[in-house]
Amino acid sequence: MKDPTTPYSAHSGHASDHPEFVPLAGERIDTTDGRLLTLPNPEVLTKSIRATAQVFEDPRSKALLARIELVAPSEANVLIIGDTGTGKELIARHVHGLSARRNGPFVAVNCGAFSETLVESELFGHEKGAFTGAFSSKAGWFEAANEGTLFLDEIGDLPLSIQVKLLRVLQEREVVRLGARRPVPINVRLIAATNVRLEEAVKAGHFREDLFYRLRVVHLELLPLRERPGDIMPLARHFVSQYRRRLGYGEIGIHPDTEQKLRQHSWPGNIRELENVIHHALLIARNALLRPEDLYLSSLGLEREAEPEAAPGNSQDEALGQLEKALVGLFEACHEDIFDKIEEVVMRTAYHYCHCNQVQAARLLGVSRNVIRARLIKIGAISALK
Repeated sequence: MKDPTTPYSAHSGHASDHPEFVPLAGERIDTTDGRLLTLPNPEVLTKSIRATAQVFEDPRSKALLARIELVAPSEANVLIIGDTGTGKELIARHVHGLSARRNGPFVAVNCGAFSETLVESELFGHEKGAFTGAFSSKAGWFEAANEGTLFLDEIGDLPLSIQVKLLRVLQEREVVRLGARRPVPINVRLIAATNVRLEEAVKAGHFREDLFYRLRVVHLELLPLRERPGDIMPLARHFVSQYRRRLGYGEIGIHPDTEQKLRQHSWPGNIRELENVIHHALLIARNALLRPEDLYLSSLGLEREAEPEAAPGNSQDEALGQLEKALVGLFEACHEDIFDKIEEVVMRTAYHYCHCNQVQAARLLGVSRNVIRARLIKIGAISALK
């Protein structure tokens, strides 16, 4: 799971005084006229699942860059949609860097990393004595991002009760700290990101429709790496250069067969997976050359491609028919707390199906992470401290 404290923790003060602020999140690269975007201090993010670099050399990426350059100077809220590891925070930083707020703070927050009870205090702040443990007043993320940009990643994980308050903040442009009565005016541009389709969450009743439209003034979609193959080798060369310097190596070449293998891989983990593959390859490469056998590639993408596609409606209808029969048998055998027992099985099964990943299980079921987490704690599947 993403680390909620570095670099997602909120900060206050002028942006230029903060070590993670970058006025412009990009620089020119030598290969083409494309752009390379990198996160500040990427070496501290080796265990993160986020992408630490982004390029715009594939035609689809260049079209996205052109769109970003058109909308970034505005004050409009932005919603970024993309799979994990595609570089959503990098895009948010670039939007900030191209806006009139570039000299203000950029505050990045992972909404899925905080419990429902904690997220309200973190977002809006609290006064001393507002709750047990509130020994001093604290500004929230909105106040920390004043005159700048607030980036809320995994926005779909916000509980409905917090969504209501977030909508009010966006409408009124002021926040009320927990335990306070006087509002604090704020001037913040909001950029939100998600790896789920919020339209589906709205239909399922897990995300407010009015908030969705308030966030989606500008819509930016980041394609998976496999759908923008022109970005693969520029990114690979960037990571080779980055990691060889960290390892103290001289120049490293890439064999043509290695390039072909990199281009043909489906990259289910997107840019972050590519970075890890290059890092590992450099550790075992010999004679200053990356060869195909140096690449340790995930088989997840191949397994997905090998799965036979069911005839439209056939497999799903069959599974639903089996589920219906199982429910009838359960109704006949059990007459107490049937719904709770069914929900428990659904939650537990989804959790284990997603290899005990709460975010992915929530995405599979179309609910927020907080909903599935609360249910898993209730049924004893996970600890409340997890």
